[in-house]
Amino acid sequence: MIPDRTEISGLLDEALAGVAVAFQGTTAHEQESNCECHWGSAEELALLKTPDVPLDDDLLGRTYGTADWHYPGPLLRRILPQLTQHLVAGDAISRTGAPGLGYFFATARWQEWPAGQQDALREFLNAWWLHVLVEPDAKVSAHDGLSFLAEATIKFNPWLAAWAEALVDEVTRRRLVEAVDEWMYDLRGNALPWPSWHDVDTWVPALQLFVVRHAPGALREHNASVELLDDVRRLGLSDPERWA
Repeated sequence: MIPDRTEISGLLDEALAGVAVAFQGTTAHEQESNCECHWGSAEELALLKTPDVPLDDDLLGRTYGTADWHYPGPLLRRILPQLTQHLVAGDAISRTGAPGLGYFFATARWQEWPAGQQDALREFLNAWWLHVLVEPDAKVSAHDGLSFLAEATIKFNPWLAAWAEALVDEVTRRRLVEAVDEWMYDLRGNALPWPSWHDVDTWVPALQLFVVRHAPGALREHNASVELLDDVRRLGLSDPERWA
């Protein structure tokens, strides 16, 4: 049984507050550097090495939107209290794209952080995913949310399982309809619907099975086209049968 929207909003607020506490006082690595011509000034870099000073939106965006940091783990810890707020607002994913932002999290190797910091981030990701799935005014699509989470955590099935459980909610079913329409071209060709650095050979069949099992009812409820329903049906067939 998933929490109702009010409870999910409360869980998200608690998770954001938990991130702020867990990462208070963190800084970028003292030897961190980047190209002054392409990233920013020495003064801006110094701000990343100063704890708890708020970063303006432009500096924050350039920081999480840059892939060539030498010490991404400390850097992500430094900006995470503000970055999680930007994830909720939709700004982070609209700026970098969901897979790229997820890759930044993965390179930070956050699963190796101290337990309290791991737990705070994990609690946020879980609460944020429920928010994306059930909140009518969520600023991030479920398609983008799933691709970010898969790349950030290098896990796939737990996020699909949470989505399946949440399908008792009408908004969540509508999110699935929107996502299936986005995914179908790639899934028909046995491809993942976003660029990935991880276990594509496992994730593609898992996503196909998820769609075959859970999408037909939602598609009919939302008057999806006959063509899309037929595409979903064909996903359950072997390749030769699918194209017969």
